[in-house]
Amino acid sequence: MLKKYKIPLIAILSVLFIDQFIKIYIKLNYPLGEVTRVSGEWFILHFTENPGMAFGLEFGGDYGKLILSSFRILASLAGIWYVIHIVKKGEHPGFILSVSLILAGAIGNILDSAFYGMIFSESDEFNVSKFMPAEGGYSGFLHGRVVDMFYFPIWNGTFPSWLPIWGGEDFQFFRPIFNFADFSISCGVGIILAFQKRFIQEKTPPATDPSSGNVTNDTTQP
Repeated sequence: MLKKYKIPLIAILSVLFIDQFIKIYIKLNYPLGEVTRVSGEWFILHFTENPGMAFGLEFGGDYGKLILSSFRILASLAGIWYVIHIVKKGEHPGFILSVSLILAGAIGNILDSAFYGMIFSESDEFNVSKFMPAEGGYSGFLHGRVVDMFYFPIWNGTFPSWLPIWGGEDFQFFRPIFNFADFSISCGVGIILAFQKRFIQEKTPPATDPSSGNVTNDTTQP
């Protein structure tokens, strides 16, 4: 029974393990705002906490956070149902893997929102977080902050002066700070976009011989 769910199980559990390992390590070893240059100026670990959506975006304060977290849970439950559905339907393994990566990323960020506020103390620029502090966590259920750390400022430049609105302003690619769960979601979406034609299984009904009613594969035109 579990054998046919091997792809989604391995993908989801692997992403969740890697994602949570990185986040917990960062929380327990880095002060908030800590910057470590892994490779020059283009690959940086920068510990931030995101109270809102993916890639450092925010949404509507405490009520917005609660709505967003609730929506994430409902979307993830729908995603679990959909993965089961496409496995039973016999969809392309690559498509199943892609959807599983998206689902795993969503669940990874839900774990932060749901539990991190309850099991970690407040992070600041001077002290690292404590796990299961005696005085309790920094917030309640579904109000935790998502841990982000990957920062890739690959290219810095200036918009040309003739460009409307942004002309002459500085820009940076890639500015958002993200985590492994965000990366998993992006990979899943990217694979679907790149290989969607291969994933679509075209099922052409076999031709029927009208004189006998038997199915035939003969497609020769008279």
